[in-house]
Amino acid sequence: MKLYKKGADESYTLGVFPTIELLKNRPEIVKRVVVHSSIEENRGYPLIKELCQKHHITIDIHDPTIKKLSPKNNCYAIGVFHVFHDELEDHNHVVLVNPMDMGNMGTIMRTMLGFEVRDLAIVRPACDVFDPKVIRASMGAIFSLRVKYYESFEDYHAQFDHEMYPFMLKGAENIHHVKPHGTFSLIFGNESSGLPDDYLKYGQSVFIPHSNAIDSLNLSQSLGIGLYHFTSDQFADKKVLR
Repeated sequence: MKLYKKGADESYTLGVFPTIELLKNRPEIVKRVVVHSSIEENRGYPLIKELCQKHHITIDIHDPTIKKLSPKNNCYAIGVFHVFHDELEDHNHVVLVNPMDMGNMGTIMRTMLGFEVRDLAIVRPACDVFDPKVIRASMGAIFSLRVKYYESFEDYHAQFDHEMYPFMLKGAENIHHVKPHGTFSLIFGNESSGLPDDYLKYGQSVFIPHSNAIDSLNLSQSLGIGLYHFTSDQFADKKVLR
């Protein structure tokens, strides 16, 4: 196996947990699973074997492949899969405009799944969601989401008639004074530059108030706060985490 390169037709998970999430949620795209010879010591291995048997997926024990793709010596399983392409469903969305940080991208995906927002639109240029670094940072959450790239925000906007909420430092409304009334799209800009002023014309722009001790919040922090606020009614009566 070769190290992943952007735009490749195949990618891979790094680690037992992301591999399990791949096998549970998208078994049809899995080519094979490669494991380290010492994986039997890992508590997740019985589930990997069970899922591979259920879906007739080959397990190869091959330490050199593990070492080549994950040289940090803390990886015991790799799931090789075909890159997939989705259409977004007409549910609540997150829209990321020119995101570039792979760690942020993975964290955002995991946060989205935690708040049951499963549709992610990404406006190019942007990082590659199938890079193993993104997949690992998401802890496999990517396999439970629908992700689609767009060449421009206008292309996305023409497809979905949602309540649009661009998150901007120049936002017109404090987030605490805004509540959605229907299906929404939360729009976030690049990690360093945010959204340009052009986005003030789309829907209801909002800002997250914070102290003057900092200039701004991290992208993944802002997104987490936004998802928490906009889905609060959905989770208001939830008492037990499962």
